[in-house]
Amino acid sequence: MEHKFTVIDRFIRYAKIDTQSDPHSTNIPSTEKQKDLSRLLVQELKEIGVSDAEMDDFGYVYATVPSNSDKSIPTICFCSHVDTSPESSGANVNPIIHKNYDGSIIQLPNNPDVQIDPSEHPELRTKVGKDIITSDGTTLLGADNKAGVAEIMDMATYFMQNPEVKHGPIRILFTPDEEIGRGADKVDIDKLGAKYGYTVDGEALGSFEDETFSADMVVVKIHGVNTHPGFAKDQLESALKAASAFVDLLPKDTWSPETTSNREGFVHPYEMKGGVESMELVFIIRSFVDEDLAKYEAQLEDILKQAMKNFPNSTYEFKVSQQYRNMKNVIDQCPQVSDFAVEAIERTGLKVRRGSIRGGTDGSKLSFMGLPCPNIFAGEHSFHSKMEWACVQDMHQAVETLVNLVQIWEEKGES
Repeated sequence: MEHKFTVIDRFIRYAKIDTQSDPHSTNIPSTEKQKDLSRLLVQELKEIGVSDAEMDDFGYVYATVPSNSDKSIPTICFCSHVDTSPESSGANVNPIIHKNYDGSIIQLPNNPDVQIDPSEHPELRTKVGKDIITSDGTTLLGADNKAGVAEIMDMATYFMQNPEVKHGPIRILFTPDEEIGRGADKVDIDKLGAKYGYTVDGEALGSFEDETFSADMVVVKIHGVNTHPGFAKDQLESALKAASAFVDLLPKDTWSPETTSNREGFVHPYEMKGGVESMELVFIIRSFVDEDLAKYEAQLEDILKQAMKNFPNSTYEFKVSQQYRNMKNVIDQCPQVSDFAVEAIERTGLKVRRGSIRGGTDGSKLSFMGLPCPNIFAGEHSFHSKMEWACVQDMHQAVETLVNLVQIWEEKGES
């Protein structure tokens, strides 16, 4: 592919903009600063000739690269998210390129406590001789998912600069708040107008995922019996102690993120707050099999009931809410969406690494909103942490893969 890549310059520019989302905010987007990047993306899209680029009131960016093909090709959407994880600071990000990586431990210059050791990050071992991008160690990098944003932007640039390359209609969607599970909540599917889609939010070079966890959230509220501690004998029942007893009864060697892998599900106590009078605990429930969620929730409530036996005058609430479902349930009904992505990766000269996501993406919700939407690699690694890294050459190949995919749809995907 003959192209002067813009993806790295774009990524570094985007990474420096603080777009951290906030799970405790009820605003949409959860932080106004996410719109700073969205506005820039609209501006840059218009600069390359994408005339209809716009940001809506919620911070979503919509844009179209119009078809130049005589065929009737279904509209394909490419989606990435602008926000970064609440788990590590995204302010004052200082991306550093480590050229011609030699295979050794990467010491991040502004934080002596943070280093990226290839013995702990095996994928890094495959990048000897390539160029690695990290933060300076004081923040995350933001490759999750600004790498995907930059790759989609570079893909759009390629097609706008090479009108002789035939392609169908391309819709671009950039979302806020994916990291807090709200990324697709305000997508206007009718306005988007795409038939199929792809999130560009994957990890290793050549990876492709068309399956995610199914997910619920459980909020447990424990109401204790509070009284003055000086006169509390035979009266006080501490909600804090009840909550602690409950968590302590959870299985120690299974059923948790730290003890499961591959296709195993888990129950994860994610947040706990409160005091003697009342406590609130948030659990995330995950499985690739929808039916497992109700089983896990019933088992969790049984454990809660067991803990509460020692607090006979205290009460609890147990509320389940659905978060997202396994997108494979939808994507399997249109196999060409996955088949074309696999072929695009192979045309780039890569070995396809097909897998399942132990988590969710915007594609999970979008699939159930009527837009089948599997996930393509963006080259992001060790996300949500100060050890986050990406590889320059991998990002170039991600752009090439997206270009190949659009061309495959033009060749084979006539509607």
